Amino acid sequence: MAAEPQESTPTEIMFTELGVSGLNRWSSDVYEELLTQLRYPNAAKIFKEMSDNDPTIGAILYMSEQLIKKAGWTVKAASDKRADQKAATFLQECMDDMRMSWDNTISEILSMFTYGFSFHEVVFKLRQGPDAKNPRHRSKYSDGRVGWAGFPVRAQSTLSGWIFDEHGYVEGVKQWAPPHYKTTEIPLSKGLLFRTKVSRDNPEGRSLLRNAYRPWYFKKRIEEIEGIGIERDLAGLPLLIPPPETTIWDPTNVEAARLKAIAENLVRNVRRDRTEGVVLPNGWEFKLLSTGGSRQFDTNAIINRYNHQIAITMLSDIVMMGGDKVGSFALGEVKKGLLAASLEAQIQNIADVFNKFAVPKLFKFNYFSGITDLPVIVPGQVETPDIKELAFLLRAVGMDVKKDLPLMNMIRDLISLETIDDETLKEWYGQDLEDPNNPGGTDPLSVDKDPLGHAIDDNNQNFVDK
Repeated sequence: MAAEPQESTPTEIMFTELGVSGLNRWSSDVYEELLTQLRYPNAAKIFKEMSDNDPTIGAILYMSEQLIKKAGWTVKAASDKRADQKAATFLQECMDDMRMSWDNTISEILSMFTYGFSFHEVVFKLRQGPDAKNPRHRSKYSDGRVGWAGFPVRAQSTLSGWIFDEHGYVEGVKQWAPPHYKTTEIPLSKGLLFRTKVSRDNPEGRSLLRNAYRPWYFKKRIEEIEGIGIERDLAGLPLLIPPPETTIWDPTNVEAARLKAIAENLVRNVRRDRTEGVVLPNGWEFKLLSTGGSRQFDTNAIINRYNHQIAITMLSDIVMMGGDKVGSFALGEVKKGLLAASLEAQIQNIADVFNKFAVPKLFKFNYFSGITDLPVIVPGQVETPDIKELAFLLRAVGMDVKKDLPLMNMIRDLISLETIDDETLKEWYGQDLEDPNNPGGTDPLSVDKDPLGHAIDDNNQNFVDK
C-alpha cells in the first residue's frame, strides 16, 4: 500500500537564495559588455563622443528629451478622501520646491539614454521658509516638514565601481570625481538608480547608443578619410624632389637621414591656406600633383546608410524621412507611434523608480493621518491624440462632452485652453438649451458639429468656425 504524501511544511531553505543572477562581474566592476572599449569607465568617454559629435545621434537624443519633457507630470491621490488629497498636494509641493526644477531633473535623468543608467543622490531639507538662515533648508514653505532638496546626478564618468552584497544585489556605488579626487561610497538607500533596461540586475543598464556603435564607428572613419581625400583633391598631392647628387635613402648617413626627416615633415604638413608657402634649398623641386578622376565609391551614400542604421537602432528613423525623398504619411505615423510607445515606456520606468523608492522615503519623514495609500507621480503622454480624429470618434460614439468634466478638460488642454471646474461646467451647460434649428433637443454630436460646438465640413473633414 502506497504511503500517503505528507503535507509540505515551510523550511528555512524556502526562504533562502541559493543561486545568483549570473551577472558577469569581478569585485566592483561589471564585465557584461562584449567589447572592452565599451566597458565602464572607458565607455562613458565613447558614448559622450557619440552623443556630442554625431549630428544624427545628437538630434535623436534632443528630440527624445523634448518629447518626454513635453509630456508633463502630475500627482495622483490614492482616493478622494481629504487626507489623501492633502498628501497629494504635499507631494506636488515637494516636486516644485527643489533647487533644480522638475523638468531639469528629468533632463539629468535622461542621460541614461546615452550611458544606459543614471544615478542620483536623494537630498532632503527642512522646509523653513524662503528666509531660512541655512541655505540648504530654504523653501517656499515654512511648515517644518521634510521635503526634497533635489536629486543631484552623479556623473557616469566619475563612478569608479559598484558595491554588491553576497547575493549580487547592488548596495551602492563608488565615486571618484573632481575637484577632490577621492573615493566616496554612496549607498543605494540614499540614491535612485535609473536604467533603460534591466538584465541580470546589471546596474549599468544598456545604452540606447550601444547598437549604434558599429555604424557610428565606420561612419566616423569614412568621414575622416573623405575629409582627407577632399583636402588632397583641392591641394594636390605634394611631391618633393631632391637634387640628383643628393641622397636621402642611405640609413647609415646621418646627414641623409636628417634631410629625409625634413622632407617627410614638409610633405605631411602642406596646407592650402593664407599662410601657405614653401622655402627650399638650391636644387630641390616641389610640385603638387593633380589627383583627377572619379572615385569608385559614393561616400555620401555610404554615410547616409550608416545614418539610417543609427536611427533605426534607436527607433527614430522618422528623423531621416524626407531626406532621401522616400516615405509616406502613413509610414511616418507608424514610425511616430513606435517612437512614442518606446519613450512612454521609458518615462513610465522613471515614474516607477520615483514611486517605489523616492516617494515612500519622503513620507517616512512626514506623517499624514488617515491616508488610504501614498500618492503617486504620474507621467503624461508623449503622443497626444489628434483633435480632429478625437472629434470624429466622439461624434461616432455619441458622447456628450458637456456631461463629462474630465473629457472636457482633456479636450480643452489639447487646444491650449484652461481647464474648468464643476461649478463653471454647471454655469455654462447647466440647462439643456433648446436649439430652434435642433428640434427635440437632438444630441449635438449627431449633427455636423464637433464636441466643442464647431461646425464640421463633411467634404474635407476639417473644422470650420461657426
